[in-house]
Amino acid sequence: MTRTAIGAVLARALACVLSCAAVPAAAHHSFAAQFDSNKPVKLTGTITKVEFQNPHIYFYIDVTQADGSVINFAVEGGTPNQLRRQGWGRDSLKLGETVTVEGFGARKAGAHVVNGRTVILADGRRVFGFSGAAEP
Repeated sequence: MTRTAIGAVLARALACVLSCAAVPAAAHHSFAAQFDSNKPVKLTGTITKVEFQNPHIYFYIDVTQADGSVINFAVEGGTPNQLRRQGWGRDSLKLGETVTVEGFGARKAGAHVVNGRTVILADGRRVFGFSGAAEP
């Protein structure tokens, strides 16, 4: 292989590595980029799904509205490592469990995404006190 060919292969490999490294960074965001500290929310609903993975955990709750319709909200939590240090595990939230979430709503109007600051279980226990995002 010539030096030019080796250089081209190395350049392509480097480009591939850099593009792969950019994907997780693009998925992560600051609190202020997505959520509004002037939009406090309190929702009570039933857990429908739990995603315990980086960069933040998400769980989803069905919230019944005043008119009887149901909206599924995504609730962002902290990183798995932060939550593990607080005693969380993959099975801390169970499907079908009723929880109350206090946090902040999304900046985007109509988005059903919440930055969860406190999750209160049906028995009154608080599972965590902040999402791991920077305080607003």
